[in-house]
Amino acid sequence: MLSAQEAAQAAMEQNMSSDRLIIFDTTLRDGEQSPGASMTRDEKVRIARALERLRVDVIEAGFPIASPGDFEAVQAVARAVKDSTVCGLARALDRDIDRAGEALADAASARIHTFIATSPIHMKMKLRMEPEQVLQQAVKAVQRARRYTDNVEFSPEDAGRSEPDFLCRVLEAVIDAGATTVNIPDTVGYNLPHQFGELIASLIERVPNSDKAVFSVHCHNDLGLAVANSLSAVLNGARQVECTINGLGERAGNAALEEVVMAVRTRRDVFPCETRLETTEIVPCSRLVSSITGFAVQPNKAIVGANAFAHESGIHQDGVLKSRETYEIMRAQDVGWTANRIVLGKHSGRNALRSRMEELGITFDSEEALNEAFARFKELADKKHEIYDEDLQALVTEAGTEAENERFRLVSLRVCSETGETPNADVTLSIDGEERSASAPGGGPVDATFKAIEAIVHSGTELQLYSVNNITSGTDAQGEVTVRLAKDGQIVNGQGADTDIVIASARAYVNALNRLIRPSEREHPQRGDV
Repeated sequence: MLSAQEAAQAAMEQNMSSDRLIIFDTTLRDGEQSPGASMTRDEKVRIARALERLRVDVIEAGFPIASPGDFEAVQAVARAVKDSTVCGLARALDRDIDRAGEALADAASARIHTFIATSPIHMKMKLRMEPEQVLQQAVKAVQRARRYTDNVEFSPEDAGRSEPDFLCRVLEAVIDAGATTVNIPDTVGYNLPHQFGELIASLIERVPNSDKAVFSVHCHNDLGLAVANSLSAVLNGARQVECTINGLGERAGNAALEEVVMAVRTRRDVFPCETRLETTEIVPCSRLVSSITGFAVQPNKAIVGANAFAHESGIHQDGVLKSRETYEIMRAQDVGWTANRIVLGKHSGRNALRSRMEELGITFDSEEALNEAFARFKELADKKHEIYDEDLQALVTEAGTEAENERFRLVSLRVCSETGETPNADVTLSIDGEERSASAPGGGPVDATFKAIEAIVHSGTELQLYSVNNITSGTDAQGEVTVRLAKDGQIVNGQGADTDIVIASARAYVNALNRLIRPSEREHPQRGDV
């Protein structure tokens, strides 16, 4: 273990290196706080491996004290990831920090991220603590975290609304206590870019020992300014940005990793720094996160949206054909849009499937698991001639969610839809091994299917979202359906995929029901609002 002096020196040298921007991904922690986006341990590991291939510097894997499930997920990610630093979040409480240290014990490179609120409204209304108490607890938390790792990050929650003088005092004290990264969060997305940039520059200038720590930012998107605020901070001296894939996160989300990274890369004439990311992994990682969480990427989303590199205007098309640079400031292949190559077909064998899955970061715990995946693959190959990477990702995601708690299982579905007639659906479900059937009319085949399912299960849920996306192109493409159900304050997303969109819808609804009856794995004693 490095001495405190050596760690401080290393942090100072890193901070002084103006050409390196550290990318801290919090998809597995803050991103998971999106309603219905909870991930299982295995899903977190899959995403973590994708982030590792993307060469993300720091992966915040979760909030270990929140629940046994979150602890196990952070521990699993810490054991699986070797080339990125794995981070666990902890409030400025001894039990939180100890739990994080335990979860990260097997990590090749570990970081503890501890936080406490510093804004007047948070200290008074939430913590019910005086400023001096907050300062003392912040220092104590950093010192305790140093027992487990020399890589300690501290965040003054709601820094964007904190008093600058007090903020300076807290930052100076935690750096003296051993924090090697200090993160300035705009927790409620309140700041404007020029204002936030000026705050970062002021803190770096005013905190006497600012050269001994990396300054980081964590911006929320409540006003649609998370990326702009983050980039303004970078221009004013911040050298770490906390972000998520697809901008996922609670409320309006976080700064989108892909937008931050590509802005810095594309505008090298403005930004005096660069990242180490392998940008060709951006689109595959985006699609994996979307598939697992059920949060579809809007077509006009920058970088990873389906229309990001599409040109409809005749003038634009003509210009691009003559010279790509006329209307494209990035190459599609640089962010991974050419990565969805055809990999398998109906004549491919188990070894070919296993090999390609491993290339995608997907491993099987047993031969039985491989055989189940292979059977699903063959079933899909009978419907589709060409199997793409995205098809394989969806296949594994659906298999994983079904296997987790399959109290309800779709046995059969028959739908009649005819012009001038009311659609009707006949559904058979297996419930705890017993088959039950029902029929129901509806406004369309999907509506009829959902009503028939409800006639069997009587769940009393509210359907909050129904979304359909094609996984790949072509008329034989799989449709991926996301269904969001709510009941008694619990919100879950269910996913289903099939070349038949009505069957995919039924699978998604049943998947959501299974998730709804599963005990919650995320019982946060306090939300990790950093």
